Amino acid sequence: MKSDIEIAQQATLQPILRLAQERLGIPEPALEPYGRYKAKISLDYLAGLNDRPDGKLILVTAMSPTPAGEGKTTTSVGLTDALCRIGKRAIVALRQPSLGPVFGMKGGAAGGGYAQVVPMEDINLHLTGDFAAIALANNLLAAMIDNHIHHQNELRFDFRRVTWRRVVDMNDRALRQLTIGLGGPANGFPREDGFDIVVASEVMAIFCLASSLADLKDRLGRIVVGYRRDLAPIRARELQTHGAMTVLLKDAIHPNLVQTLENNPAIIHGGPFGNIAHGCNSVIATRAALKLADYVVTEAGFGADLGAEKFIDIKCRMSGLRPDAAVVVATIRALKYQGGVDVKDVQRENLAALEKGIVNLERHVNNVRNHYGLPCVIAINHFTHDSEAELELLRRKMAHHGAAVIVTRHWADGGAGAEDLAREVVQLADSGAADCRFVYEDGETLWNKVTAVATKLYGASEVTADTKVRAALRKLADDGYGSLPVCVAKTPYSFSTDPLLRGAPSNHVLNIREVRLAAGAEFVILICGDIMTMPGLPREPAAKRIDIDDNGRVVGLF
Repeated sequence: MKSDIEIAQQATLQPILRLAQERLGIPEPALEPYGRYKAKISLDYLAGLNDRPDGKLILVTAMSPTPAGEGKTTTSVGLTDALCRIGKRAIVALRQPSLGPVFGMKGGAAGGGYAQVVPMEDINLHLTGDFAAIALANNLLAAMIDNHIHHQNELRFDFRRVTWRRVVDMNDRALRQLTIGLGGPANGFPREDGFDIVVASEVMAIFCLASSLADLKDRLGRIVVGYRRDLAPIRARELQTHGAMTVLLKDAIHPNLVQTLENNPAIIHGGPFGNIAHGCNSVIATRAALKLADYVVTEAGFGADLGAEKFIDIKCRMSGLRPDAAVVVATIRALKYQGGVDVKDVQRENLAALEKGIVNLERHVNNVRNHYGLPCVIAINHFTHDSEAELELLRRKMAHHGAAVIVTRHWADGGAGAEDLAREVVQLADSGAADCRFVYEDGETLWNKVTAVATKLYGASEVTADTKVRAALRKLADDGYGSLPVCVAKTPYSFSTDPLLRGAPSNHVLNIREVRLAAGAEFVILICGDIMTMPGLPREPAAKRIDIDDNGRVVGLF
């Protein structure tokens, strides 16, 4: 069996300039090529498309992630290829993978099998350098803060309340908490600091929510980087840094055009953390795709309780985007894992465990249909050991949920293996049945917003927090941030904050342990459980398998 990277490297790619012109009608002057198979699309050109009608937007989400795997990205790519196969003009719009997971636990993240975006190595590694630009902009702001403090501290930073951290696009637990400024007066003032991974930076979230270069600059200026002793906030614009940050991002903000294995267009742009941020590709990229195609397939990070909720309540609320249909991805093996089976045994037929685990999928489908107001289809990403008895049980159990269950084989067969899914998606998207709804309204308090998410979507009985957290929420409201949406940062592996609690737990408690303000991105982060913004490498990192052969070919990248 060929690996993902072997399949990708044997593909015949179309020159990106020709693909852009022939498939999308984009003229060569509107493209900035990065080699033969990657290009950035000019924002000026995209602005000229505003009078075109939008295509239909398809949101791909999933059941709760498991070690057994679900395959949202693979399904997103396979569905796009299938839509093109049945005669529809379609584009997939995705996030770029972070180098942390690529070299950590997951390996590559550009789809899998015969449903991939290519050039796979470039997409998984540096692509066009956007993440490096975001890291530089973030770290320029960090350097300007410490430089300002070193030179008289005219803004009166309280050293204990500098909130802006440095970033690096790698999993490195040793950088989580540091003391900087050691070595005497020439090196500044000692204080505690630390690193986050690039995808957790507020700059990344801003990058993906900005509607234009001017909006990007304005949002960067609104970043709250620290506080004075009287708890008055200090913003990036007071350091006169947001202009230079925007300069570093002026090329990165143009969306990246690549292709699928079947030579269909794909836009890869941005990649905010699915916990600490909203976990979706950029608004600019999604809007561009909607002007260039009749059907746009996009993906939200993690399950429908996290990724789809943030897609709706943050990205859609701010941008005006509205999905026309949703796809909920699941696998038989992941459902058995949710039913209590050990990951090493998920290949064996186990109807009892499958029936027990289906409750996880049922809650996600209920959330998508009844809380987000989206018609949806369930895509079962097929594995060869799935038994017909298991598939029939799943169909029977899900029959009353008003969502078709379609088995897809795009991993093995490419777009041909997802044509039934594509036809169902077209029917749903064209039906006009979508009534996209937010889980809470802008005017509700921050506390009521998170309570709505926890009780409606997670099955929690209540939300709790200590007096310090409650005071922080009250201060944010007093400072004018009470109307912002909330971004709940919790484990993706369970509806609860306990990653080991499988299925669809109910009557659990959501405890908020920390509150963070993302003033430029315009949301309030509520950290629950043991979420970290700088992951660590596992005992056996994927980096051990990644190599380059004597011919310069990358190997071992998933």
